[in-house]
Amino acid sequence: MAILSIVLQIILGLGFLNFGFSKFKSPQMVEGFKYFGYPDWFRLFTGTIEIVAAIIILIGIWYSSFAALGAFLIVATMIGAIFTHMKIKDTLKGFMMPVILLILGSTVLILNFPDLFG
Repeated sequence: MAILSIVLQIILGLGFLNFGFSKFKSPQMVEGFKYFGYPDWFRLFTGTIEIVAAIIILIGIWYSSFAALGAFLIVATMIGAIFTHMKIKDTLKGFMMPVILLILGSTVLILNFPDLFG
């Protein structure tokens, strides 16, 4: 199970670094957050949380308690993303990425959760 967790951590870590940095530099993200009805500071806050979660989950490759913490941040962020897509009554296609990332993050959290308190 450790190998599965590491593979998912790498995927999530690299993905969330990309997602987080895109919140700072992508005109599409600026427009997307406006469309969702969120202020500009929230886009930057979300990007920061995603970058922090990515770094923590990558550190978790060596320290599994960090994997659980990073996964928790990803799960919380994806729950927020899902609620946002529900708020705007998005299509099923719009829900797919946050749901997939929620499942991957939850898997890492479950696999590493005992180490969070150990």
